[in-house]
Amino acid sequence: MPNPHVNFKALWHGLLSGKVLHMLTTAEGIMTQTDRLNGDGLQEVFATNLFGHFMLVRQLQALLCGNEKPSRLIWTSSSNARESAFSLSDYQHAKGQESYSSSKYATDLTSVVLNRKFNGQQSGAFLNAQGLYSSVVCPGLVMSNMTYRILPIFLWKLLMPIMWLIRFFAKTYTLTPYNGAEAHVWLFKQKPEYLDSLVKYHSCTSGLGRCYVEPRKMDVDEDTAEKFYQKLLELEEQTLEKYRDLLD
Repeated sequence: MPNPHVNFKALWHGLLSGKVLHMLTTAEGIMTQTDRLNGDGLQEVFATNLFGHFMLVRQLQALLCGNEKPSRLIWTSSSNARESAFSLSDYQHAKGQESYSSSKYATDLTSVVLNRKFNGQQSGAFLNAQGLYSSVVCPGLVMSNMTYRILPIFLWKLLMPIMWLIRFFAKTYTLTPYNGAEAHVWLFKQKPEYLDSLVKYHSCTSGLGRCYVEPRKMDVDEDTAEKFYQKLLELEEQTLEKYRDLLD
């Protein structure tokens, strides 16, 4: 999330609307970023949050698939992952200002389609299982060095007591990395073949500090996921071709 900025005008309008809780838990419409190209000629946020990991999974595919015990991928997504920020025609989000949201929605799409390809989960059926299971988690709102860059430190110190109070109403305000890891740890203990591939598992913390996991259905279109997967494969081929001499 490079150079994150708050749209204070949108924030003010949100505070006056009936969607204030939704806005505070998803940052919808109030968070913008200025992205840039990396050394490979790719949009940096897309490459960092998704494409690098996708290429790693593809390179390890032979090791991950067809084993006696299932392999699993756990992607860290976000409640800020929104379809409205993503476009198949601009899947690297070169033209927008919500690259983080776009990359996290792209992560959700990727997880869904990997399940269809490698463990046969498709419309409730299990076909041609290869034993690779993919899941998505959201750590909630965690205060980190990335979060602290959004506003000056003194403002965060003033806001923190309010944020602890908000947690009575917004359970995804996990605030600490320990609480944010709840869904990751819980998911690792589950049998992946029994998990719903269309669900995102959210780390939640009650107002009194109890940590738990809440599954929520993802707003993803499986046909869009398939089309996006094909675009990722094309981009992977172009990238590998670009560095063929180094790889050889």
